[in-house]
Amino acid sequence: MTNTSDTPTRSADGSLGDLTVEIWRGDVEGTFETYTVPHQTSQTILDVVTYVQRKLDSSLSYRFACRVGMCGSCAMTVNGSPRWTCRTHVSEVLEDGNRVRIGPLRNLPVIKDLATDMTEFFDKWARASGQFRPTAPESLAFAQVSPNSKERREADAGIECIGCGVCYAACDVVNWNKDYLGPAALNRAWTLVNDVRDGERDTHIAAVAVDAGCHACHTHGNCANHCPKGINPTASIAGLKRAAFGAALRGKL
Repeated sequence: MTNTSDTPTRSADGSLGDLTVEIWRGDVEGTFETYTVPHQTSQTILDVVTYVQRKLDSSLSYRFACRVGMCGSCAMTVNGSPRWTCRTHVSEVLEDGNRVRIGPLRNLPVIKDLATDMTEFFDKWARASGQFRPTAPESLAFAQVSPNSKERREADAGIECIGCGVCYAACDVVNWNKDYLGPAALNRAWTLVNDVRDGERDTHIAAVAVDAGCHACHTHGNCANHCPKGINPTASIAGLKRAAFGAALRGKL
């Protein structure tokens, strides 16, 4: 159905016509298959994928959980950009009329269809020393951190990351250099470097001041442009570069 007006024309069954949906099928050597899906008001990309799996092809594999933008597990590539599909409305991304192309996240191994293997993504968090190490692990006292301190503000800017992998998929450096730790892992390290409760600041800095660490970032800003939480990993990585330089001057590297 072709719509030439500004307001979509609703059919008798309440739909807005049909969507032409191309979905990646198979593993890394797979291909896109085309499906026809009814276009509904307030329809999300996750709604579209779910319709295909439940109504057209039950063998379609994909990942989701909360459906409300809290877990990040539904992230996929939509018309070339990594997105949370539960928070992306079809009307925001339509191209060439009523066409949508949905694939797995870039820069990650494809398990099947739209489901990717996140192992290397989280392994890099560990390589970036992304674990909190308290200064007094046996103490039962609550640590007091002033919300007005510079360090607290720096940590607050990146602490809302939920590990969805969107920034990792958007990063060109990860695409070129598979050893690169990536924006999410480095952002996590930056929050710990600025956490006054953490007792191993130098350990975190040393972990990211490596060839495939913070200095490998080209400052393209794709991570910040695509982060659904509005986090700016590029700024966090710049902070790590400064911290690494300071650690080197102090003889810590």
